Amino acid sequence: MKTDIQIAQEAKILNISKIAEKLNISQDDFDIYGKYKAKLNLSLLDKLSSKKDGKLILVTAITPTPAGEGKSTVTVGLTQAFNRLGKSSVAALREPSLGPVFGMKGGATGGGYSQVIPMEDINLHFTGDFHAIGVAHNLVSACLDNHITQGNSLNIDITKITWKRVVDMNDRNLRNVVIGLGGKANGYPRQDSFQITVASEIMATLCLSNSLKELKENIGNMVFGYDYNDKPLTIKDLKIAGAVTALLKDAIRPNLVQTLENTPVIIHGGPFANIAHGCNSLIATKLALKLSDYAITEAGFAADLGAEKFLDIKCRKGDLKPNCIVIVATVRALKHHGGAKLLNEENLDALQLGMANLDKHIENMYKFNLPVVVAINKFATDTDAEIQMIKSHCEKLNAPVALCDVWAKGGEGGEELAEIILDKLSKNKDNYTPLYDLSLPISEKISTICTEIYGADKVNFSPNAKKTIKKLEELGYSNLPICMSKTQKSISDKANLLGRPTGFTVEIDTIKLAAGAGFIIAMAGGIIDMPGLPKIPAAELIDIDDNGVISGLF
Repeated sequence: MKTDIQIAQEAKILNISKIAEKLNISQDDFDIYGKYKAKLNLSLLDKLSSKKDGKLILVTAITPTPAGEGKSTVTVGLTQAFNRLGKSSVAALREPSLGPVFGMKGGATGGGYSQVIPMEDINLHFTGDFHAIGVAHNLVSACLDNHITQGNSLNIDITKITWKRVVDMNDRNLRNVVIGLGGKANGYPRQDSFQITVASEIMATLCLSNSLKELKENIGNMVFGYDYNDKPLTIKDLKIAGAVTALLKDAIRPNLVQTLENTPVIIHGGPFANIAHGCNSLIATKLALKLSDYAITEAGFAADLGAEKFLDIKCRKGDLKPNCIVIVATVRALKHHGGAKLLNEENLDALQLGMANLDKHIENMYKFNLPVVVAINKFATDTDAEIQMIKSHCEKLNAPVALCDVWAKGGEGGEELAEIILDKLSKNKDNYTPLYDLSLPISEKISTICTEIYGADKVNFSPNAKKTIKKLEELGYSNLPICMSKTQKSISDKANLLGRPTGFTVEIDTIKLAAGAGFIIAMAGGIIDMPGLPKIPAAELIDIDDNGVISGLF
């Protein structure tokens, strides 16, 4: 069996100008980055402002196994399927982070015959967006430490600095560090820490900004710490919002690439789905809606994390009106939630038990008043009996379901799913409503998510969390949406609770403000923002030959 990278390297890839022609984009609307990548100009949104938006389809998933359930693969295969059916469709995806690429999960551009190419470029440095975001973030770190060294006229309390440094790599040794050692000439000693670049507030802010002007304003509003009187201090106070934004002038522009079947894809941004909202940029999604009749996008991890944040944060921020939800389910993940240990062997009993996880995600998406379609992402080890059991179960729930074989067959393997979605869209009115009202108190919004989406009996707030909530409400931040930070391994906040947990309490440990991004982070379960590498990282499998051909990249 060929690997993903072998399939991608054998594909017939078109010059990116040919892909732009399919979208009726003129040469003035993009800049070419080599033969197969391009940066779209922000002015393109203005040029298309009078054009009616297409339909917005979100691809999400049930609670995954550690390797993921193929949301990106289904998203790519589905857009290929729409185009095979003669429909205009553009996928809008996130950019991969180098940390997971060299860590456990490998590449993140789809798989098999439903991939985005050039996959080596996209999975590695791509067009430099993440590097720009990392440098912009660390400019803030350098300037705030320099400000303290040069006299500290802002009276920054070094014990209340909330701004961390970043690097786009899984490096657990950087979670807690001491900086400024070596004497007065090298600054002042203090405890610091690193987070992975995708967890940076600048990443989240760039993805939730509608223009360069708005990005600059949002960056200026970011709180990096507090003074000795407990007053919040912003990047605007450091007088560097313009400089930080200048580093992002190209990074804010979405990237145009293509699938294996030469259909257009816009890839842009990649906020960490545990810490931030886990969706591609608003600008990319809005361009996909203007450039096609069916824009297909995805959100990180399962529906309890990515989809909830997409619907409650991103859609509100961008005034988006989603039209349909696709929930990706796999036989192996459902067996995992039913207690099976050997996921590649038929186990109908475990599969039946695991259906409870799918049921909860379907129920949750209905709470947003949106139509739901289930996609069974097929793996080679799935048996006919297992697939039929899932189909029968979904039919009892009156949930449309389709077998999706896009890994092996590309767009052809997604045509059944595409046709079911088209049928749903033709019959359903646009009734999308968020889960909660922004005017509710912070604690009540958090409790609503935990009880309604996770199924918790109650929510406990630590003394520190209660104190921070009180402070944020006093500072006027109470009307912001909530960005939950918890494990992706369970619908609950406890990784070991599989299936559909009940009778549990969510423990909110920490509350953080992301004033630039425009949300409040509620942290449960001690989620870390700097992952570590596994015992055998994917980096050990990646190689390059004398001719520059890369292997082992998934």
